[in-house]
Amino acid sequence: MKAIALDDERPALDVIDAFCRRIDSVELVQLFTRTGETRLYLETHPVDLLFLDINMPRESGLAFYKTISQQPLVIFTTAYSEFAAESYEIEAVDYLLKPYTFERFEKAVQRAQIRWRSQRQTDGGDGADQVNLYFRVDHGLVKITAADILFIEGLDNYLKIHLSGRQPLVLRLTLKAILDQLPAKNFLRVHRSFIVALDKIQAIRSKMILIGDEEIPIGSSYEKDFFSLFIR
Repeated sequence: MKAIALDDERPALDVIDAFCRRIDSVELVQLFTRTGETRLYLETHPVDLLFLDINMPRESGLAFYKTISQQPLVIFTTAYSEFAAESYEIEAVDYLLKPYTFERFEKAVQRAQIRWRSQRQTDGGDGADQVNLYFRVDHGLVKITAADILFIEGLDNYLKIHLSGRQPLVLRLTLKAILDQLPAKNFLRVHRSFIVALDKIQAIRSKMILIGDEEIPIGSSYEKDFFSLFIR
């Protein structure tokens, strides 16, 4: 997800920037201290997620959000709890009360990612069967059909892509980079080191995902959002 942040206090932006650098699923592309500059940016730049302070001197974050032409997913950040009810009236993803911990921030981003993926699926995103991926291996290109991917394992700066009916493919790539190329509706990161194809899951036992003969762990910070996909 591409994200921007608006807060009239620079130290608050520095916290958001530092926390985003620790989360692969979000790319913080711009920081703003003024609503006018943010409004102009949103008129020409698509954004998936907005971190937005509520209590600002000239215009509140709530008022600002209601007037922008592009309305991305929003996570409100504020030092004042009395705005919480109004923030949920405009379907905010989350409401972070300053000072918040990295763990609390990460949970908010994971909620945003789940909603973002759901929106892309509803909007008719590409199906896994139709997506072909091309990777450079040994000075050549290798083609992979996304539907053949069982799961992806992160190994430092390398990936091991486990495939149906063929040997795994090892690439020099990050999990974040490949996740951005995969069909959002069918692939989910479930651990710092694993991405799984949701339609390839055969069973879930305790905190382990079974795909073929492999067991993939569910990381504690991904557990809630993963299991929420199966609750109706």
